[in-house]
Amino acid sequence: MARPIWTGNLTFGLLNVPVSLMSGERGTDLHFRMLDSRNKAPVRYERVNAETGEEVPWKEIVKAFEYKKGNYVVLEPEDIKSASSENRESVEVEAFVEAADIGPEYFEKPYILVPGKKAEKGYVLLRETLKRTGKVGIARVVIRTREYLSAVIPREHALILVLMRFQQELVDAEEFSIPSEDIKHYRISERELSMAEQLIESMTSEWRPVEYKDDFRDRLRQVIEKRMKSKGALASIEEPEAEEAEAATNVVDFMALLKKSIDTKKRTPAEKAEKTPARKAAKKGKATKKSGARRKAS
Repeated sequence: MARPIWTGNLTFGLLNVPVSLMSGERGTDLHFRMLDSRNKAPVRYERVNAETGEEVPWKEIVKAFEYKKGNYVVLEPEDIKSASSENRESVEVEAFVEAADIGPEYFEKPYILVPGKKAEKGYVLLRETLKRTGKVGIARVVIRTREYLSAVIPREHALILVLMRFQQELVDAEEFSIPSEDIKHYRISERELSMAEQLIESMTSEWRPVEYKDDFRDRLRQVIEKRMKSKGALASIEEPEAEEAEAATNVVDFMALLKKSIDTKKRTPAEKAEKTPARKAAKKGKATKKSGARRKAS
């Protein structure tokens, strides 16, 4: 079984659902290595200093931003970390929108949200509510070192987290020469439209994704297997066993949390989420606990 990307919380309002973030896609690409044709030795990518020509060890490499041609500002790991979201291990839903309002160009990569132990009720509550309302949750999530916009979408029994592109990442179609006049401008007749509709209707069927396969990959694999029989042998790799993700949860009064979330909601989807009284109280409790610990130590 696959390992989780991280284990954290799915939050909406004051409700927290412990979840594990699992990859929702499986790599099927055939990976190739470059070899030297003279002796079949692997060709390595090396990190070389542009001035000395010497290889640079990883520990000596730093990240820098080129703010002007040939001019760089060096960033420390703390600089990048300080720009990251505070909620590094959570999917915090900021708003709910109509699923039909999001264009397909915004969706990028799927993940599966798996509920933690004893977290099924909150998971199912959100899933079924999204199904009933036809809405999806818009959230932010940090994966590794980058913050993403994402959509929480119900899909059969699961909640799918789909990474999204920000508006500034998309190219406006109006930048290209796209036909935008009325259909009469292109001399398309009603008869042509009718015939095109009939053709589409004759080719319409149920969506069966299992019927669509990467035929090129299959044919290429056959070529590789044929080559292996004459040139080499198979190698096997043992996959490490996956660690079972656990999340301890307590019994939660969902009605009380839902009511409190509705009563105390002050922000709009376009505004930055404010800290709720519950979070402030939790932070205050932590601060009191720490100060008490210091007094005890002294």
